[in-house]
Amino acid sequence: MVAGVIWAHGGRPSQPSNAHVVFLFDSGKQETLDTKAATVGELVNRLPLHLIAQDIVEPATDTPIVEDNFRINIYRARPVTVVEGSTKIVTLTAQKSARQVAEQAGLHINPEDIATFAQGNLAQNIIGEQVIVSPATPITLNLYGSQVPTYTQAKTIGGMLQEKHIKLENGVSVSPASDTKITPGMLIFVLNPGAQVATVEGTIPAPLEDIADSSLSFGTTAVRQNGMAGKKIDTYIITTDKNVEVSRELIQEIVVQDPVPQIVAVGTVIDIDSAKIKLMAAAGIPSSDFQYVNYVLSRESGWCATKLQGQAGYCPPNAPGDIPSYLGYGLGQATPGYKMASNGADWETNPVTQLEWCNDYALTRYGSWAAAYEHWAAYSNW
Repeated sequence: MVAGVIWAHGGRPSQPSNAHVVFLFDSGKQETLDTKAATVGELVNRLPLHLIAQDIVEPATDTPIVEDNFRINIYRARPVTVVEGSTKIVTLTAQKSARQVAEQAGLHINPEDIATFAQGNLAQNIIGEQVIVSPATPITLNLYGSQVPTYTQAKTIGGMLQEKHIKLENGVSVSPASDTKITPGMLIFVLNPGAQVATVEGTIPAPLEDIADSSLSFGTTAVRQNGMAGKKIDTYIITTDKNVEVSRELIQEIVVQDPVPQIVAVGTVIDIDSAKIKLMAAAGIPSSDFQYVNYVLSRESGWCATKLQGQAGYCPPNAPGDIPSYLGYGLGQATPGYKMASNGADWETNPVTQLEWCNDYALTRYGSWAAAYEHWAAYSNW
């Protein structure tokens, strides 16, 4: 195991190497590695993994490895049969989203289309895993005079009105009748007689869905499904004076294309080596903040108490003879480094003194270590 900061004989701290312990999970099988690779991709390329283009590595290959007990997942591609009506496509994929599998197989998936995983059907000569695509029906919705191409899963016009949240109130009517069966390419009119209306097309941002993932290290993420913006039609009642518009009132917002959520897996595993835990405890940092401290300091200095800003790939065994005031220094890359003297005269070499300063800084500037972590995750600095 590689420790971040290890106590040597006599109570003096020795510095960590630039190697890190990595837990590699390949199709669920764990391997523990001691590596100096700077990124996930560099490590993966060094190993005889025999990856193919359809395999998935999480986190992304450009993710830096800056802390111990870092987790990397490899998902191997497997054959999946994609079924859409009478069309059957066998694809090799490691995707976990049914929509992503169908798109990888070459199908165009509209936001209203439904894709689900299912087991193979021997009666249809499908063995193993399959994805079933239920395509939505294309229609054209004439909404108060505006032509809106859209799709629907509904079987009747009444069902489509309910699906799109269109209300027939205050004289609004629909043609053909509500009980008419939907057919591909059908033109459907929604009319509001006697009122002057205007329709404006807008976009609906793709919602972001975070899912906790116990296979990823704390602070790392992986996109499991790409998002797609939706479309909406806003309908306004227009008030005019001498043919000049003086006001408009929104009377209805109709979603004509549902947005597809962006699904992001968020790592939850907190696994910090004992040497770092002892240092944080000695500095008076509560255990509830350990994961945030480890995240920030791993990325600021790699837990190196003698590192100057810009020194990458190694941890100097001793403090530099000159510490420029314009460069960050130490565990938290304090700038200038001598600010840490407020917590002890041994600030150049003692990681506990530096941690005490980092703790004061985080609480004073951000109010909490959790807030400091959120700032670092968003802006890559603190």
